[in-house]
Amino acid sequence: MIDKTPLWQKAPVSRYAKLDRNADFDVVVVGGGVTGLTAAWMLKQAGRTVAVLERGRLGSGDTGYTTAHLTYVTDKRLSALVKSFGEQAAGLTWQAGRVAQEVIERICDDQHIRCEFRRCDGYLHVPVPRGEQRDAAADEQEARELAEEAQLAQRLGFAAEFVDSVPVVNRPGICFSNQAKFQPRAYLAGLAKAIHGDGCEIFEHTEAGEVQAEPLVVKSGPYQIRAGYLVIATHVPLMGTAGLLGATFLQSKLALYSSYVVSASLETHDLPDISLWDTNDPYDYVRIDAGRNGTEIIYGGEDHKTGQVDDTEVCFEKLKSKLLALFPKAKFDHRWSGQVVETNDGLPYLGETAPHQFAATGYAGNGLTFGTLAGLMACDAALGRENPWQDLFSIERTKIRHSAWDYLQENFDFPLYFIKDRLRSAEGNSVQGLKPGEGKILKLDGQRVACSRSDDGTLQAVSPVCTHLGCLVHWNRAEGTWDCPCHGSRFKASGDVLAGPAETPLEAYPIDAQGHLHLEEASS
Repeated sequence: MIDKTPLWQKAPVSRYAKLDRNADFDVVVVGGGVTGLTAAWMLKQAGRTVAVLERGRLGSGDTGYTTAHLTYVTDKRLSALVKSFGEQAAGLTWQAGRVAQEVIERICDDQHIRCEFRRCDGYLHVPVPRGEQRDAAADEQEARELAEEAQLAQRLGFAAEFVDSVPVVNRPGICFSNQAKFQPRAYLAGLAKAIHGDGCEIFEHTEAGEVQAEPLVVKSGPYQIRAGYLVIATHVPLMGTAGLLGATFLQSKLALYSSYVVSASLETHDLPDISLWDTNDPYDYVRIDAGRNGTEIIYGGEDHKTGQVDDTEVCFEKLKSKLLALFPKAKFDHRWSGQVVETNDGLPYLGETAPHQFAATGYAGNGLTFGTLAGLMACDAALGRENPWQDLFSIERTKIRHSAWDYLQENFDFPLYFIKDRLRSAEGNSVQGLKPGEGKILKLDGQRVACSRSDDGTLQAVSPVCTHLGCLVHWNRAEGTWDCPCHGSRFKASGDVLAGPAETPLEAYPIDAQGHLHLEEASS
């Protein structure tokens, strides 16, 4: 008997109470999938209080129905992105996926989340013949196009190599090294555990209702939550405060597709631990999980616009036939279907739909990577930070900030520091151990603060966020300055700009000798 739930459902997820009172939080996140929980975790790290509202159970939505490929290779081919947006924007789009992989890996390490995260090779390949006679000349032409695609990816700084024979399918294709995969439900469970507590709460079986703008209030049944910012992290964005017209306009830009998945086990230990997807439209995708107790094959595809196929059993049967053609001894164990949201230009919509309201949708086949990046961008938006992807993925995108990609090209360390800084733990929560000439990023009164003590004992506190592109500054003990590792901006201990490219000083925080912040003085 085939289990009709996703393979991932075996991972336990803690239960959380339903909202049972009125409350106040800094940020409300609607949706408990990868986008919502990533945003909530990062906001908590930044010292904000967060309420996550999930209308069902965590992991029961689209994140729990994915095949959990983690790749920066988008559904829309890199060459097509270049044609539509130019090399800078195309490269920035793929860089988003690479950054998302780093985010997930570092969160797993930081929070000790056991979700089987691992790096693997990913392969894009010429389709496997399925009984029909494929045109040899067409195959050769497609192979040449893939070879050119690999060269383009290499030129833009991504690890790509054309190969004559992709493992398992024995077809020409591209090997993209250092991709990844994991158990998505186990990852969500670990994230949720890290979020809940210390002023942050997760509410299950709590559906967001009416949203009022001023002051920002989210209603759920008889209760309401007041907040300063709203993150809408649902599959298709709700109205929020954008109103019916705005929400309908956004939803009209989207196309929803159903996608089908079957999984099967094999006793063999000889298969590589890889991910595969072909160049068909819609494409088939395969995940091979080689383990000590055998191998699990996850095969997906047969996408169609939701509601436009009557006999969906046929979709599952076609997938089973394709899987058996590659692995005749496979024993089927699970099947499920999910939904992907496409946009008209191949890029996701990530950004503000109204003041103090962030929404995210249109991830296509890159739900976990774009969803993770969306969580990071939502955090930046709520904190008022600049983000390199904010123009490219804007819901009302009319321009692309080429300078952001220029910076990435000039310094490929930027994504590494961009992520490390957002995941970086404070170096303490008290100024008492801060020695003369020393500077540290501390967590004071729930907020990360760059604190330094001069040689004469004077204590100074500033924002640790570089005003250029949002990395965190590091203390330069020899010079007594705060230096940005991303693009070299330097600031005095007071926050004043010493050297660009930053032009705006770090915000100064009033602080007393005991290390207590007086932010109301700064705001006044």
